[in-house]
This record gives sequence, structure tokens and C-alpha cells, in this order.
Amino acid sequence: MRQSLVDILTTKKFQNKKVLIMGLGLHGGGVGAAKFFVSVGARVTVTDLRTKKQLGKSFGKLKGLPIKYVLGKHQGKDFARADLIIRNPAVPDDSPYLKIARKHNVPIDTDVGIFFATLRAATLRAELCPAQVIGVTGTRGKSTTATLIYELLKTRYKNVVLAGNIRKSVLLELPRLTKKSIVVLELSSWQLEGLQKHKKSPHIAVVTTILPDHLNRYKNMRGYINAKKIIFKYQTPDDYLFLNKNDKIVSGFAGEAVSKTVFFRSGDARKYQTNLPGKHNLANIAAAVKVARHFDVPEINIQKTLRKFSGLGGRMEFVLEANGVKYINDTCATTPDAAIAAIITITNQLARGGNLFLIAGGADKKLDFKGLARLVAKKVRAVILLPGTATEKLEKTIRAEIRNKKLKIQRADNMKKAVRAATAYAKRGDAVLLSPACASFGLFRHEFERGDEFKKAARALK
Repeated sequence: MRQSLVDILTTKKFQNKKVLIMGLGLHGGGVGAAKFFVSVGARVTVTDLRTKKQLGKSFGKLKGLPIKYVLGKHQGKDFARADLIIRNPAVPDDSPYLKIARKHNVPIDTDVGIFFATLRAATLRAELCPAQVIGVTGTRGKSTTATLIYELLKTRYKNVVLAGNIRKSVLLELPRLTKKSIVVLELSSWQLEGLQKHKKSPHIAVVTTILPDHLNRYKNMRGYINAKKIIFKYQTPDDYLFLNKNDKIVSGFAGEAVSKTVFFRSGDARKYQTNLPGKHNLANIAAAVKVARHFDVPEINIQKTLRKFSGLGGRMEFVLEANGVKYINDTCATTPDAAIAAIITITNQLARGGNLFLIAGGADKKLDFKGLARLVAKKVRAVILLPGTATEKLEKTIRAEIRNKKLKIQRADNMKKAVRAATAYAKRGDAVLLSPACASFGLFRHEFERGDEFKKAARALK
């Protein structure tokens, strides 16, 4: 008879357990899970549809560890014989290989799920994970908010950890966590789905925004929203839920929560001096400040941190100015709403007579481009479109809004050609913005590679 996951955790019987990591991935979760299970004596197998070459640095980070690899394919027998499967959150729940595992009663989890399982197990073995956990989710702003919370808390507390969807597996932090530790976790909707089975939510939950996203994964918005709700679904009356009062959907969560609700508003952040560009970042700042105050971070620390914090790479990231033209990397704008925020921010910053040239397009997430197209028709001088399953739909939607305006639309085979095409149009005082409004898979391994290619092409112009 197989042991339950909680039994394994509470009795620390990972020794010689057959753990299968499904999807090593490129963002750190699979690597962290593999290292963790090797460290506790498990017999680890990593399986991924990508090849060793495609996995690149992820594969290299496991060099020298006693791990078996099945790459470029999955084998049904591995899923039938495992004692535990750790799946990449991007793997859909209806995967035929996961069906094999379920048929053989093999437990399936994620790296974040395992972490929260230790919280559950901590009622029996407090040393497993006694830390306080802050979870941050939202369609937009979760990375910036989580990072800013981390930076603010570090000014007052010694053992603060940032992990999760921020490209760092929280499992790697487990050995050093104590009762005084504070873990700040960025949680995607996919990662939150993995918490359902554990019936566990973070002690403190923060929700930034809810906007259409991942409709290629979810049947409708209701499914997406329900996944986001897991962040507070299993909270207790002693827990806290921080909600964006300016977001109608998010603020509505207050009526469903049993935890203590704390609202934040964009206007709360206007008094602070900051280098974060865009009005949309005011809500992120307000959320982080509310959490910092909850932990009694002094006001002077808050002010100093906000003055120094300039944001994250790939999010309205200023790359350089070449021949009077500014280049901005907003590769993490994978939805129309995110691209809209970027376009508004940059056009408001341009001097009179300055024009914006947009690089967009990519993989389809089944989102509506009408609002973006209307703004592009008004604010953008030329659009360079990258290849992808959403690009034709995006182009058609923009063309329907152009009418007799001077907006130019051009296709480019790769990022280097896209940057060159935009640069050919631009003059001194203009800006070239990568804000794709689409996912990156297909042409790039992930959105960060897309951003790196943009920066490389822009820097080659100097």
C-alpha cells in the first residue's frame, strides 16, 4: 500500500522513494524539486519533452547529481512505477501520462504543493516548515509586488525569502527556514491549482488584479478566477487577505473570505517618490506598503526602499538610448491589458512630436485584442509583428481599427529583424517598445529569452 504524501513528509521517509519530475522546465521549479528530492535520499528521475540542448541551463544546474533522465519524450512505465510525481505547473491536468499515474494510484504534486504540504504537516512536525508565508497573485503586478514586499521586509527582518513564480523554487529554501522566517511567494494560477488537494492557503494573501489571461488553459474566465481564489480559499479567521479596492473583481473577494480583509488603493501610493514607471504600478506599491506596515516596517524604511527600487527586468525595462531613440523591454506583457498599460505609460513620457513603434505578437492565449487595437490605432506610428499563432488575429484586429490613419503594420521573422524594422522608422525623440501582448512559446523558449533577444538586438545598434 502506498503512503500518502503527508505520511511521507511527516515521517521523512523519502529515502529510496521513486520520485518522477515531470517537466524540468526553464524557470527553476523543476530544478529546485530535483535538488530537494535528491537531498532527502529519493531516487529521482527527470522526464521532459525537451532535449538536453533545449533545457540548457536547467540541465546544467543538475550536473553531478544522481539523477536518471528521460528527455525528448515521456515513458508510460515511469508514471506507473513512481512513488510520487512532481509535475511542472504548465502540464495540463488532463495529460495522458498523468492519467496513467492516477490509474496506478501514484500521488501527483507540484514543487509549491510540496512546500504547502510541509505547512500542513507542520501541525505534527513543526520543524518541517514553521515559517510565515505571504502569497502574492494576480494577472498583473504579482512579480513586482512580491519583490517589493521582499525588499521592504528585508529592511526590518533578517530571514526573508523570495521564491515561487519568480524563477526560484521554494523547496530549495526549506532547510534554512525557522520560526522567524518570512517566505514571500509569487503564485501563478497554475501553481495555486496545486494547493487545492492540500486545502492550504498562505497566512497572508495578496491579490493585485484580475484580468483576462490563460484562456488557452481555462475554459472561461470563471475557471481562471476560481484558480486565483485558492490563495484565500483555505485561510482561517486568523489569516489576512490584502485586496485591490480599485479592481472590481478582486475587491469582491472580500465577501467570500473568512480571513481578515485589508484593502489597498492606487491613491495610497501617490505620496511616495519612486522610480517605477506607469500608473499601473501605484497599486503594486500600495499593496507592498500595506503588507510592510502589517509587519511594522518603519515609514522611513518604506520611503528609502521605494526611492531605490526601479522595477524588474522585462517589465517596462529601459534598455538604452541609441541615436536619440529609446528602447524599452516589456517582454512580460503577455496580455493585451499589460501592453495597453505600457503603451499609455510610454506615450505619456514622450516629448511632443515623439512617436512610438511597437513590437508585438506571438503565441495565442485566446484573448480579446479589440481594446489594444483601438489604442494602437491612436497612439502607435508603426507595429512590427513577430511570428506566432496569435499574430494574424492581432493584425486583423488592428487593421479593422486603422481606417485611414497612417499606422504601418509590418511582419518580421525574428527579433533582430523586428528591432531593425522599428529602428528604420524611428527618429530622435521616438521610442521602440517590445510589449507583445502574447505568449512567447514557439519562437522563444520563454518570455525572458524574448526580452534578452530584444536587448541584444537593440545594443547591437550602438
